[in-house]
Amino acid sequence: MTARARPTQGEMRLRWWAVALPIASFAALLALLASAQDSTAATVGTDPVSQLFEYVHASLR
Repeated sequence: MTARARPTQGEMRLRWWAVALPIASFAALLALLASAQDSTAATVGTDPVSQLFEYVHASLR
């Protein structure tokens, strides 16, 4: 196995997950904020996502 030379300041590259993870988390939070407006009309525990959140919330108590 050959050793890699340390990149200089101009050659610094990000890995794919260093860009993808912040974008995915931002999109998830944005979706939660957008769906919060409709939360008064929704019934609790009807879809699998809300059941998962209820389970996590109950286990953290």
